[in-house]
Amino acid sequence: MQIQNKIMNNIVAIVGRPNVGKSTFFNRLIQRREAIVDSVSGVTRDRNYGKSEWNGKEFSVIDTGGYIKGSDDVFEGEIRKQVELAIEEADAIIFMVDVEEGITPMDAEVAKLLRKVTKPILIAVNKVDNAMREKDAVEFYNLGLGDFYTIAGMSGSGTGDLLDALVEALPEMPEAVEEENPLPRFTVVGRPNAGKSSFINALIGEDRFVVTDIAGTTRDAIDTTYNRFGFEFKLVDTAGIRRKAKVKEDLEFYSVMRAVRTIEYSDVVILMVDATRGFESQDQNIFWLADKNRKGVIILINKWDLVEKETNTMRDFEAEIRRQIAPFTDVPVIFTSVLTKQRLLKAIETAVEVFENRKRRISTSKLNETMLEIVQQNSPPATKGKFVKIKYCMQLPTPTPQFAFFSNLPQYVKEPYKRYVENQLREHYNFSGVPITIYFRQK
Repeated sequence: MQIQNKIMNNIVAIVGRPNVGKSTFFNRLIQRREAIVDSVSGVTRDRNYGKSEWNGKEFSVIDTGGYIKGSDDVFEGEIRKQVELAIEEADAIIFMVDVEEGITPMDAEVAKLLRKVTKPILIAVNKVDNAMREKDAVEFYNLGLGDFYTIAGMSGSGTGDLLDALVEALPEMPEAVEEENPLPRFTVVGRPNAGKSSFINALIGEDRFVVTDIAGTTRDAIDTTYNRFGFEFKLVDTAGIRRKAKVKEDLEFYSVMRAVRTIEYSDVVILMVDATRGFESQDQNIFWLADKNRKGVIILINKWDLVEKETNTMRDFEAEIRRQIAPFTDVPVIFTSVLTKQRLLKAIETAVEVFENRKRRISTSKLNETMLEIVQQNSPPATKGKFVKIKYCMQLPTPTPQFAFFSNLPQYVKEPYKRYVENQLREHYNFSGVPITIYFRQK
C-alpha cells in the first residue's frame, strides 16, 4: 500500500527591523536541522526559507529580512508589507527586537500591527548575554504583546526556551491520511503572467470532469480530481499564488511565501516559464523550493510560439536552463504553447511519469548488482592515504528516493563523488525529474 505523505508543515515567520539578528537566529534554526536531517550541500540559492524541527515537531521557517533593499524610508513600507504578509500566511510569528537599542519607533509600529492578531506571537529579545541586559529587557513589556524570551543569537543561549514555547503554540496540522494508490497531485507554479491559468484552463477544458472538491487545510489548498487524456490526477489549486493583486507581484518574498504552501502539498511541481522572459531568478527560487522539498519537477516553457526561432534556439534555451538549475539537471523540459494547445498532452504524460519515478523502488539485490560494480571500478579518491571501500548499498524506505551506501570511511566521501554516484544511479534507473538524496554511512 502506497501511503501518501500529506502532512502539512506549520509556517513560522521571523519578523523585525533590519540588523536585529533575524538571519543569525534563522541560520541557527535551520542549520541544526540541516546538520541532522538534511545533508544537502550548500548550494542554496536562497537563504530565506528552510525547515527546522524541535522536540520532534517539524515546521518551515521564513526569514523576512533578507528581502529588503532600499533606503530607510523605503524600509518602513517594506517591513510593514512583510509583517502584514507574515500575519496572513504564517501560523506563528517570532518578532525579534534588540536589547541594545530598546524599543525603536519601527518596533512600536510592528507591535501595533501584531496586537490585532490572534495567531501565536513570540517576542525574542536578542543580544541578551549578561545579567545587566536581562534587566534592560523588561522594557519590552511596553510593546503590549505579553511575555518575551531573552536570547543571544550568536551563542544560542535562551533559544531552547523560545523554541519550546513556539512548538507548544503551533496549531495542530491535519494528520497524514492513508490512501491506497493515491492519485498524483500536480501543482502548477510560476511567475505571474507565465500562463498558469491558461494552462490549467486548457487542461481542464470546459468539459471538465470534476469528481471531488476536498478543501485541504484551513488555507484551502484545494485538490480537484481531473481525468484528462486518459490520466486521472489531482490539481492542487494555486490560486493563492495570484490572489493578491494589490501586492506588487515582483516581490520575491511573496512568491516564495505563496509557493511554499502549495509545493509542500503536491507530488509533482509543474514550473511554468515564460519563454519571452527566459528563466529568471524567481523561477530558480521556485525550482529550488521544489528540489528542497524533494518534489518531482517538470519545466514547461510556455509561449514558445512567440519566440523568434533559429536552428538551435530550442537546444540553446534548454542548455541555458540546465546550466542554471545545476547540479540537479535531470529534469524534463517541455516547450509548449497554451494558446495553440501544443504539447499539453505531453506535459501531463511527463508529469505522471515523474510521479511514477518518484515512487520507484529498486530491490537491494538489483541495486548492489549494478552499483557495486560501478563504485568498485571507480572508487572515491583516497584522502590522506585512506582508501574508501563501499561494501553495500540499499534504497531507504522513504516516500521519495533516498539511498544509503555503506563504507568503511564515509567521512572521506566528498561532494563530487556523491554527484558521480547520483549520475550513475540516474543513468541506470529512470529518476527523471526527481531529486535523489544519497547518504554515506559507516559499515
